[in-house]
Amino acid sequence: MAAHDAIVVGAGIAGAATAYELRRAGLARVLLLERGAPAGVGTGRSAAIVRQHYSTKVMARIAKAAVERFARLADELGRDVGYRPVGYLFIPPPGTESAAQANVAMQRELGTDTVWLGANALGRFDWLNSEGLPGAAYEAKGGYADPVATTEAYVAAFVRDGGDVRLKTPARRLLRAGDRITGVETDDGEQSAGIVVNAAGPFAGLLAATAGLDLPMRAVREQDTVWQGRPGRPLPVPSISDGADAIYVRPMGEGRFIVGRGFPKPYQDVDPYNFKETADDAFVADIQGRLATRFPGLADARLMHAYAALYDVTPDWYPFIGPRAGLAGYADFSGGSGHGFKTALAIAAELARWLTSGEAAEDFRQLSHDRVPAGRLIQQSYGGNRG
Repeated sequence: MAAHDAIVVGAGIAGAATAYELRRAGLARVLLLERGAPAGVGTGRSAAIVRQHYSTKVMARIAKAAVERFARLADELGRDVGYRPVGYLFIPPPGTESAAQANVAMQRELGTDTVWLGANALGRFDWLNSEGLPGAAYEAKGGYADPVATTEAYVAAFVRDGGDVRLKTPARRLLRAGDRITGVETDDGEQSAGIVVNAAGPFAGLLAATAGLDLPMRAVREQDTVWQGRPGRPLPVPSISDGADAIYVRPMGEGRFIVGRGFPKPYQDVDPYNFKETADDAFVADIQGRLATRFPGLADARLMHAYAALYDVTPDWYPFIGPRAGLAGYADFSGGSGHGFKTALAIAAELARWLTSGEAAEDFRQLSHDRVPAGRLIQQSYGGNRG
């Protein structure tokens, strides 16, 4: 008999939420392993924008469920997770206006609270230079959350419910016997499990390789900046994905904003164990110029911080979720590709159901790594991590 019903590797938002959901689904002995601290790598430096605008039904459905979960998460977990429904504005990239309007229609069919605002309607936003914009999609329930607080709340609830978490405990390798993953080796020895969930984020590919598993995923360096707006200026209220200028803007409260570059942009593959964690001067200057063009109230904002984190990026920018054909005792939950935080809550719940009951929605099954050998990569409208 395995020592654990399940081992989840990685206490970012994906692993923390999955461990919690597996306990809620009835598994008695769940172990959560983390090489450092919760939310210590990609999750902790996420911009943590909460949105539902996606161009595929599966991800739009998942994102809608995630937003609904965010609205009640503080009550469920017993902690404020920093969810602030300040709204979300999606400015489509040039040439994708028709696709964006079609996507809004698809999302509305799913019950998403979203609307298309034509060019004239953008005048309601006194902080936006709408010149040249054909319109934008707006969600009242979008916004942002605190990625560290959310992850820590999940870990605390998991422990409170009887889960076992071991921090500063790297998973050195997966244990494999033929066509089954049987557990994980740590510095304390071998830990056996009925199922191992690889939620190791940028390290997931390296961990998979220890058992000879293919996991085509890049670890790329993602830079962000934090700006303080000047008093008395019109400042953005919602979270914004600005495809026209290839930036995203996320309010932090008190006139402060996280701003980063959106797709398309250069991506730098790095060693997740050794990469430059400060932002480049040229990147900061580029952000400042793009920000001033579209949001004049931030033209003379003061730079407060600039840093770099990691994205774990799959070939089609959609995560790898779930078991694999021909391999027992293993499931993926990695490859957030820069938009994993906002959907992880709903994905974790569906994944736990899949692993404990064998049941999963057909659209959810398509997120399995099995899509790679089958040549069924997911196609979306906008490119990159826009969805």
